Amino acid sequence: MHGDYVQGALAQTTLLKGQYDQLTVQIEHLDCISFLKSLEKSSIDVLITDPAYSGMNNYLKLGSGRIVGKYQSENNQDWFEEFKDTEENYLAFLKTAYDVMKENSHIYIMFDSFSLLTLAPLVRKVFHVKNVIAWDKVNMGMGHYFRRRHEFIIFATKGNKKLLSRSIPDVWSIKRIRANYPTQKPVELFQKMINASVTEGANVCDPFLGSGSSAIAALKSKCNFFGADISTKAHKLSQKRVKIFKEKGIDMLENHGKNF
Repeated sequence: MHGDYVQGALAQTTLLKGQYDQLTVQIEHLDCISFLKSLEKSSIDVLITDPAYSGMNNYLKLGSGRIVGKYQSENNQDWFEEFKDTEENYLAFLKTAYDVMKENSHIYIMFDSFSLLTLAPLVRKVFHVKNVIAWDKVNMGMGHYFRRRHEFIIFATKGNKKLLSRSIPDVWSIKRIRANYPTQKPVELFQKMINASVTEGANVCDPFLGSGSSAIAALKSKCNFFGADISTKAHKLSQKRVKIFKEKGIDMLENHGKNF
């Protein structure tokens, strides 16, 4: 019986190794603009991303504290590179993203509360904004004036591409996860974006890769993936996460909650 179990496990591992071989996975150690400029123009079917905005950290102060921790600190082990979200930088990101996206394609951009107010209007200057999706995290977080349990996702298009289904609501209830990386988002959240917009074999892009959740979501949806992050820590982590998933079918950050 033990031998049969081992043989079955080996066979399953061999199958897992083969099922992603035909997919392209490219993960680069670059800032978002340089990375997007390195891609072929009009090559991306859907762009899904969660920029590490600096706006809420730098500007939205309540009392003696801040809404979120200031990660970019010499003594903070949770440090990660933030996107300096000036209007000039943000428009440069949007216009460069537009160039690499196909004529009929979709883009999903996550926003914190402050950046939704300050930067979201800029998206209209480049893309056709169709809706704002609310991500209900189910479990409440911290907050000074009402405890937070949601974030926002702007959904926009280049061209007139429709969603694959007309029955998808604009409120997504997906539980927050025990984060092993600052701002880590559930794979299920990114998979929801992908599956609403494209089918197997599509080209998915995330220029703010972070922990690599979007890459795992693309693989699960049988899509090609192109991503990057300026952080050395994020780049190494996402590469390792993808490698383990492709070889063993295990998501090292969600399935077991282990620290990296």
